[in-house]
Amino acid sequence: MAVWAAFTVVGGLVALLAGAYGLDRTRRVTEAGVWAEALVKAVRQGADRPALQFETADGQVVEVPSPVPVSRRRPLRAGQRVPIAYDADDPREVVLLGRERRGLDWTFVGAGAGLVLAGLVLVVVV
Repeated sequence: MAVWAAFTVVGGLVALLAGAYGLDRTRRVTEAGVWAEALVKAVRQGADRPALQFETADGQVVEVPSPVPVSRRRPLRAGQRVPIAYDADDPREVVLLGRERRGLDWTFVGAGAGLVLAGLVLVVVV
């Protein structure tokens, strides 16, 4: 039983750290990043997300996959212009403004914390 408790705690820590990293990355790029407008390109064959093409402040043209998938509720249509924030040091780090997916990151944090707590309870009970 102690092995299951350890796996539960480790799995919870991984989920908790993944969610915390996602929240931190989104906050950092949104607050300290450079804002720009990106052109949505068509979804390439074999890809599940469209590409975003934008020009950095120093004139470099960058094309990156969208950080969020297309949904029926919020489609990304080819030719559409969308607001983004990018990391000036690494323009491949992009946040699609208004579609940050903070809810998913908070879900990972909550689930991870729950698993850590459950694993610790298993350790104490066993």
